[in-house]
Amino acid sequence: MSVKAHHSKHHFSFEDIKKAFREVILPFLRKNIVMLVAFTCALVTCFIIPPDSKYLEYFDLKTLSCLFCVLCVVCALKNIRFFYMIARKIVSVFKTAKISVLAIVYITFIGSMLIANDMALLTFLPLGYMVLSQTGKEKYMAFTFIMQNIAANLGGMLTPFGNPQNLYLYTKFEIPDLEFMGIMLPPFLISIAIITICCLVFVKNESLEIGKEEIKLPKAKTIIYLLLFALSILIVFRGIPYYIGLILIPIFLIFMDRKALKSVDYPLLLTFVFFFIFAGNMGRIEGVRNLFSYLLEQNTLVFSAISCQVISNVPSAILLSQFTLNYKDLLLGVNIGGVGTLIASLASLITLREYIKHNPGKAGSYILKFSLFNFGFLIILLGLMLLI
Repeated sequence: MSVKAHHSKHHFSFEDIKKAFREVILPFLRKNIVMLVAFTCALVTCFIIPPDSKYLEYFDLKTLSCLFCVLCVVCALKNIRFFYMIARKIVSVFKTAKISVLAIVYITFIGSMLIANDMALLTFLPLGYMVLSQTGKEKYMAFTFIMQNIAANLGGMLTPFGNPQNLYLYTKFEIPDLEFMGIMLPPFLISIAIITICCLVFVKNESLEIGKEEIKLPKAKTIIYLLLFALSILIVFRGIPYYIGLILIPIFLIFMDRKALKSVDYPLLLTFVFFFIFAGNMGRIEGVRNLFSYLLEQNTLVFSAISCQVISNVPSAILLSQFTLNYKDLLLGVNIGGVGTLIASLASLITLREYIKHNPGKAGSYILKFSLFNFGFLIILLGLMLLI
C-alpha cells in the first residue's frame, strides 16, 4: 500500500508540474515574448563578455525607477477609470475616428517633449486603447499604437530632456540651449508633418459613438494619484531624487490600492534590464567598437542612425560619443535612429508589450506594420537631413 501510495504521489507530482507548465508557464512566456527575446540576447552576449563589475554600469537605475513609479500610478489611475473618462471626453469633443486618433497621437507627441518618450507611452497608450475599444474601432489599434510610438520617439527630440540620449549628449558636449533646439528643429517639424499626413490618410473619417454613462471619479484618490504622477514627472526632470518616488509611491498604494502594485508590468521592467545587459555587452565587443569607429569617419549622421538599429539609441549615443566630436550629426543620428527596428528605441518595447497584452496572437502582423512605418520614417528623415 505504502509503495503504491508513494508511486501515486510521485505520478501526481509529475502531472502537476506538466499542468503548471502548460497552464501557467507557457502562457506567461507567450504573453512575454519580448522579455524572452531580451533574455536570450543578454544571455548570448554574456558568453562573449563574461559578467564582471562593469555590468553594474549598464543599468540606468533612474530610468528603471521612473518606469516603475509611472507604471504604479498609471495602474492606480486605470483602476479609478481615469483614462476611461478622458477617452470619453476625447470622443465627445472630436466625434470622428480620424480626428480622435490624430488628437491621441498629438497628445503623445507633446507629452514626450515634457516627460520623455517612455513615460509618454506609459501614460497615453492606455488612452488610445480606451478610445478605440470603447467605440468599436479596434481595427485602428495597431496603427494608432505605431503612430503613438513614432510620435513619442520623435517628439522628444526637440528638448534636451525629451529623450535620454539628448540629455547625455547635451551634458557631455555642453551644447548651448538655442543651438541644441536649432539643430533639432528641422527633423522635429518634418516629423510632425509626416505623422499628420499618415493619420489623415490611414484613418477614415468615421463617426465615433459611445453610450451615455455618468462617471464620477473618487475625488480624494484622483487628487492623490495625480500628485503622485506629478512626483514621477519631477523625478524625470531630476527635480527630486528617484529613491523618494520608490519609497513614497508604493507606501501610498499599499494603503490606497494594493491591486495597482500587483498589476505593475514587472516583465516589462525585466525586459529593460535584459536589454541594458545586451546593449552594454555589445558596446564592449572590440570588433563592434572598431567597426563603429571606422563607420563614423565615413558619415556620422548615417552610421549613428544605423547603429541605433542594432544596439538602441541611448547606448549608441554613449558609445559613439567616444569616437567623434561632430555632436550635431551624432545628435541628429541617434534621434532619427530611434525609429526603425524594435530595439532602435527601448521605448518601442513598451508599445509592443502593451499591444500584445490587448491583442494576443497578433504580434507578427503588428511587427510587420511597425517595421513598414518605422523604416519609412527613417528613410524619409535621413534623406531630407542629408539634403539639408
